[in-house]
Amino acid sequence: MQTQLAEFIRNTANGKVADDILRSCVHCGFCNATCPTYLLLGDENDGPRGRIYLIKQLLEGKETGQKTLKHLDRCLTCRNCETTCPSGVQYSRLLDIGKEVAEQQIARPSADAKARKRLRNFLPYRKRFKTILTLGRTFKFFLPKAASKKIPKKRSIGTWPAERYQRKMLVLAGCVQPALSPETNAATARVLNRLGIDLIEAKNAGCCGAVNQHLAAPKQAKQFMRNNIDAWWPYIETGAEAIVMTASGCGSMVKEYEYYLRNDPEYAFKSKKISELCKDVSEVLINERYQIFTRNDYPEIAWHPPCTLQHGQKITGVVERLLNDIGYKLQPIVDSHLCCGSAGTYSILQPELAENLRDKKLNNLLKNDPEMIITANIGCQTHLQEKTKIPVQHWIHLLDQ
Repeated sequence: MQTQLAEFIRNTANGKVADDILRSCVHCGFCNATCPTYLLLGDENDGPRGRIYLIKQLLEGKETGQKTLKHLDRCLTCRNCETTCPSGVQYSRLLDIGKEVAEQQIARPSADAKARKRLRNFLPYRKRFKTILTLGRTFKFFLPKAASKKIPKKRSIGTWPAERYQRKMLVLAGCVQPALSPETNAATARVLNRLGIDLIEAKNAGCCGAVNQHLAAPKQAKQFMRNNIDAWWPYIETGAEAIVMTASGCGSMVKEYEYYLRNDPEYAFKSKKISELCKDVSEVLINERYQIFTRNDYPEIAWHPPCTLQHGQKITGVVERLLNDIGYKLQPIVDSHLCCGSAGTYSILQPELAENLRDKKLNNLLKNDPEMIITANIGCQTHLQEKTKIPVQHWIHLLDQ
């Protein structure tokens, strides 16, 4: 693709990245075949190829407006297109740049702008989120039906094993997971404890930065990244083997700290080390004696691989192998590569599209009457659970049980 970037971005760090990505696109359109919003809406501008053209026009200084903003906002950032693309186009990085420029140049409707600001000021902060969630549970009866459905029941964390082993690993608590599903990290700690590994939540580590990054607030996102690096670094210096991720959305972001902080003189080296140490919990367990978790009774299971696991981190078949090896039989799922519609804040900002995608996903997941649905990301877990009575939980609980 030929480019003529406008002067305001041409020689910047983002401009050089965007130019390389744009020039790698060969217009083939294979990406549209696996894009959930294109398949749903049938609009070229709601597929990756169309969005790439919109971003190109934006970065070349051509006239843009609400239409550009609308179609960029409709992208789930599921990165299915990256898995499909034969040219290796790094679409998600281009989208980040395009959304940041669009945010600066195109005025959002006031209500939309305020909603996004509220999300940035609320979701990434663990205590704020927990407080609001507690209030929501207390007054759930008075809330509109759509809002009350989004409030899950309170879950017990269970026991967290005391530290006693030489082998240590860190785990990210994150921002919303400690309130929505605090038992997930505790279950992971118990599983790793049986394998001779202590799991530690660094006290001051918080949001991975994904909320702000995907809401076109990269400066704030980088502050969260630096905060986590500062919280983890003392443990890394004393020998922590890995930073374990139990939410694949966070894992996908932390593995890219190296990219986002590459030009930061103070954090470039540290961010590279962090990205290298970041491991999804499945990547850790596959190299340990996980066969000790074999059990004799196995319910029918439907496995939903999050986009951030299969397309973001490129981890496929690992959870399936772990569970198959200890005796579980996973049901075959049609279109398992497609997004469920959660996508971070997407289900809040694009509720109609998110619900359509969830309905399609649940139809496929429930086709063979499973006893439970398992996944690897808190966003997918809560989004799917809103619409089904079948239990939806993180797959680590199958080993913990």
